[in-house]
Amino acid sequence: MTSPITLAEASTIIETALAKAAEMKLKPLTVAVLDAGGHLKALARQDDTSTLRPEVAQGKARGAISLGIGSRAIFRRAQEQPFFIQAINGLAGGSLVPAPGGVLVRDAEGTIVGAVGVTGDTSDNDEACAIAGVEAAGYAADPG
Repeated sequence: MTSPITLAEASTIIETALAKAAEMKLKPLTVAVLDAGGHLKALARQDDTSTLRPEVAQGKARGAISLGIGSRAIFRRAQEQPFFIQAINGLAGGSLVPAPGGVLVRDAEGTIVGAVGVTGDTSDNDEACAIAGVEAAGYAADPG
């Protein structure tokens, strides 16, 4: 049986993602960790981030959980089939953000146990920080 992502693991993900951002000298980030049901487990917002960053971070992670693919894959799908992603986002109440930086968290069996959304710098840098956090918590990162 798969265990849910713990608060301690979510904290490790956030701390490592922010440490990676500092190492890379990135702009201030917001990191959201959701459980497998898409519920917020933990969120950290660095000083000087803009006001919508918590929603953006959760939207990247929520898209990944909702569709079962990392947000990089959602981004590609939005380019190929914009009307489909627009329809999915409408069904989700406009809460999905189809941009890289939403990474699925998979356990050793490949089961999705959560997702991480990072925002604040470029999408590629956001994604790199999310991956670092997921791997530091002992999980496999699936960015799509």
